[in-house]
Amino acid sequence: MKTFKLIALACVALSSLTVSGQARKGVLHINEVMTANESNFVDDFGERPAWIELYNSKFGPLEISSVFLTTDTTTSPDTWYSIPLHDVNTKMPKRQHVVFWADGRPSRGTFHTNFTLDPTRENEIFLYDSDKRTLIDYVKVPVLNANESYARCLDGITVYDADGNVDVAKTWEVRDDITEGKYITPSSNNVIADRNDKVEKFATKDPYGFGMAAMAMCIVFCALAVLCIAFMVISKIGSSVNRANKMRSHGLDVKETPRDEHPDHDSGEEIAAIVMALHEHLNAHDNESHILTINKVKRAYSPWSSKIYNMRQTPRR
Repeated sequence: MKTFKLIALACVALSSLTVSGQARKGVLHINEVMTANESNFVDDFGERPAWIELYNSKFGPLEISSVFLTTDTTTSPDTWYSIPLHDVNTKMPKRQHVVFWADGRPSRGTFHTNFTLDPTRENEIFLYDSDKRTLIDYVKVPVLNANESYARCLDGITVYDADGNVDVAKTWEVRDDITEGKYITPSSNNVIADRNDKVEKFATKDPYGFGMAAMAMCIVFCALAVLCIAFMVISKIGSSVNRANKMRSHGLDVKETPRDEHPDHDSGEEIAAIVMALHEHLNAHDNESHILTINKVKRAYSPWSSKIYNMRQTPRR
């Protein structure tokens, strides 16, 4: 029995690894890289090592534990950095980023790798799944100047040419944090939306707001018209139901009785007479004419409400 349980657990674990590998591929991306960090982003130890930013393009959380980061797949396993298991920080929220420090000091924490990046040459960065065979993402970073980054033009977006190959020029770009629109954005979106083109276009065409006011009034009146129609329909349905109930009370068949012979609604006078009759019936008093009823109200005594404590005494002379 124990052997069967162990085999079942192993099968579940293997299946979960396979599913997670397929789930990570296409949604987990290398998004931005800096190889020479002299005066840019600071890590949790106050230092400025090279860094690698990953991005979760999935519209849901993504677990990245047991994923491998490496710069050389042909060397010893020491250059393969495995993201640790059972770390709450490795669960990436939807459409969010996480930064790994390539400082060669994994003892400093989960987000410090066991390899470094060489700013004097091109660096290849590989992102493998837990099986070390499924390549999730790859980027070849060119030689960068100090405080320059190599980032995707859009978060997690890869542009392909007509032959199906990656168009590197349209997918990646070098950013210097000085040129307009070329800002370095670790742990943030590569394109920061600071304005709404539709709003600006509407403001250009309608500078005084008359169009906006007319649209708002039309929306309000349309909503009121819809409510009016809905109430009318509900009223019609209620009237037909009441009429059918009244016909049944008179022993008439709704389907067999002609429409012009259907009984009308009770008039207001009839309803008022029925209400008065019910009132007289339910509130009838036989012996109340010569009986006086007194309801005793009990009030709790308190010195705070006593008059004798509120009156001043005449001073003695």
